[in-house]
Amino acid sequence: MRPLVILRPEPGASASASQARAMGLEVRTIPLFEIVPLPWTAPDPKHFDAIVMTSANAVRHGGPALERLKDLPVRAVGVATAASARAVGFRVSSVGDGGARDMGLPSDQRLLHLAGREHVESGAAMTIPVYEARPIEAPPGLGAIDECVVAVHSPRAGRRLGELIDRRSRITIAAISAAAAEACGAGWKRVHAAPQPNDEALLALAARLCESPGP
Repeated sequence: MRPLVILRPEPGASASASQARAMGLEVRTIPLFEIVPLPWTAPDPKHFDAIVMTSANAVRHGGPALERLKDLPVRAVGVATAASARAVGFRVSSVGDGGARDMGLPSDQRLLHLAGREHVESGAAMTIPVYEARPIEAPPGLGAIDECVVAVHSPRAGRRLGELIDRRSRITIAAISAAAAEACGAGWKRVHAAPQPNDEALLALAARLCESPGP
């Protein structure tokens, strides 16, 4: 069985690794980015109908300014983001399951998107970056991932992986979406995209690839 390498930042890396190990996989975590908070000021909540959160990092790194917005409902990209929002006292009004590009956000609401510095545009009335993913200069262990399956959780991670790895022909990519797969570039042993853009579908794909004796 091939080892699985998880590139996402902490604490997501450990969460994915725990699920993968429960599936019987050998896992290595090699984060390519570190998530850090950005300074920001919460706007007047009366100008908005709801908050859009496309990552649990908005909750983890939003800081004290989130308190001013607690009366606004949250439209969360997925169950993990929804759980993080509820844990700090937000009410969640909707939970997506198709990724940030397919949340079905209402066009008649004034939405406030609390996002990362690099983010998918949501069509919100206002977007405020509250955190950023900073590249790690030389991720330890990345030079020894031949014959591994590498889980790529975002297009940005795919691009970063492509920048760092020249010898690709013995590495298999399991990407969370077609966009993430494309961002990795060419030359890999195999590249597959999960059928749904969520961690469960990605890990299921990765498990199949880890067990597969394919070329």
